[in-house]
Amino acid sequence: MNEKGAVVETVVETYGSRNSVGVSETQEVFAKVFSNSKYQADSYGLVYWSHGDGWLPYPLRAGTRWVGQDKGNGDNRMNISEFVEILKSAPHFDFILFDACFMQAVEVAYELRDYTDYCIGSPTEIPGPGASYDAVVPAMFSAENAAVNIAKAYYEPYAAKYDEGKGLSNSNWTAGASVCALRTDKLVDLARITKQVLPGLVDNAQLRSLIFDYDKRRGSDGFQDGHVGYYDMANMMKKITDNGGYLTWRQAFDTAVVYWATTSMNYSAYIGMFSMEGTNGVSCYIPSVSNTVTDKTYRSTEWYTSAGFAALGW
Repeated sequence: MNEKGAVVETVVETYGSRNSVGVSETQEVFAKVFSNSKYQADSYGLVYWSHGDGWLPYPLRAGTRWVGQDKGNGDNRMNISEFVEILKSAPHFDFILFDACFMQAVEVAYELRDYTDYCIGSPTEIPGPGASYDAVVPAMFSAENAAVNIAKAYYEPYAAKYDEGKGLSNSNWTAGASVCALRTDKLVDLARITKQVLPGLVDNAQLRSLIFDYDKRRGSDGFQDGHVGYYDMANMMKKITDNGGYLTWRQAFDTAVVYWATTSMNYSAYIGMFSMEGTNGVSCYIPSVSNTVTDKTYRSTEWYTSAGFAALGW
């Protein structure tokens, strides 16, 4: 804390060994924080940093990192459904910032729409060092447009150092970044309009080959075990709708996306630098034709139902 201009470290609470992504453990921490008169505020924000893998629950199949991970005692991870259960007993948040990979997926934001005004994150892998908190923390206290300012404070330090990955290291991250902020109160309208403009049956196998995929977890021999497929939602909607339908949909999408910025290339730990040309900041899933366990689980998301994707034969 700041005491007369000096930064002083104060121990607030000490915890023994525990599962930091457990539901009951997190609920306990939240209860202590939000019921403590010392920490009352007019509004709240939340930063979730860890490994991430979008909307996928755990365990589903081997090879991915899911939503949150604690390997201190085994391998524990937090599902979005568990996160929602925790948020039900927490104050409403002005923003949730995901400092974790692949979290700006429409399936995630839609599940969280009742618990936060904004979801901020990246649709692809984030920089190794994570957020520049010396820039991000002051932005959290913005009197207006905090979510946009936080997203900018995440992106701009990396954009300033961007050099196409030359001399890349965690202490010299020159590989850029991509950050998006979504306004959650506009997602119900986006789902409704998506449902209105969707066509009939779509060849999803062909579609997966045509749409930009933020998930680069693949090798020279094809997809690696960790690959899920986080496809650019706007790319997909433009491909499968007629021009009038897409323009209507795009207006709703642009209303929901209040900030999107990316350097021209980003870095993947799996393939190195890759182009971000034509991307729009929010991912969605496109199922395979094999009806895998991932495909089946996708159909259990609220976004799949509300946005009417059953009409496509998915």
